[in-house]
Amino acid sequence: MPTNEMQSPLDLRQIESFNLSIKKELSKALLNMGYGHFGGCLSVTETLACLYGRYLKHDPQNPQMKDRDLFVLSKGHAGPALYATLALRGFFDLSWLQTINANGTNLPSHADMNKTPGVDMTTGSLGQGISCATGMAAGSKSNVFTIVGDGELQEGQCWEAIQFAAHHKLSNLVVFVDNNKRQLDGDISDIQESFDLQKKFEAFGFQSLAVDGANVGAICDVIEQALATTDRPTAIILDTVKGQGIQTVVNISANHHLRLDDELRAAIETDIALLDKKIEELK
Repeated sequence: MPTNEMQSPLDLRQIESFNLSIKKELSKALLNMGYGHFGGCLSVTETLACLYGRYLKHDPQNPQMKDRDLFVLSKGHAGPALYATLALRGFFDLSWLQTINANGTNLPSHADMNKTPGVDMTTGSLGQGISCATGMAAGSKSNVFTIVGDGELQEGQCWEAIQFAAHHKLSNLVVFVDNNKRQLDGDISDIQESFDLQKKFEAFGFQSLAVDGANVGAICDVIEQALATTDRPTAIILDTVKGQGIQTVVNISANHHLRLDDELRAAIETDIALLDKKIEELK
């Protein structure tokens, strides 16, 4: 897989600041809505910060740049995390985040390539995004990155795409698995055990790597390994916590989707203030 230069790559300190800023902005946006998919948004921000901060070739001033790398958010309900990332990177104004899921918005609940600058593929129905990413990798010389949820991998369509990618040796495809151990209805282990995801991807013919999904330095290291691989696709299993970075959300077991009362809103606002402090310390 060829490596691509991208504009203004960030160092690790800047990537961590970017990560915390994504958490802050998506949380503010969901507070404004009064509800949303807090848990699964917050568990992918480190990966988004690494990709858009260093590895994914893109141009916010030219979102349709022909030789850009491509990103597909297969776990489409984490759209607010992607929107915050794109806004902070300059694809559109931060004020747009206050319109998520509102009537007439350019930022619908699930990502829509026809509405939002910087979104390469419409996603929402789980399982379909990774299939689209695989097809994009098969038809393009660009690097294609996708994030799939661990609960989403219960869809058989995912494994059809994974087998296709391995058979065709799509070395330009990198699949991140957000292994946060929870899904809509509870713990993955109670609903349908995932078993060893790293071994499963290896058995399907992928290079399969496991990493601490809260550590931007470690994530960057495994992305480097993926970019250096030329004979097969790569799966990166992210060991994450649903809601990571906002302790109030982490502490709620059913945090896939939250509706806010005054007490919960105040607690999350306190956590956002802590994020602000950490961001200042990184400057």
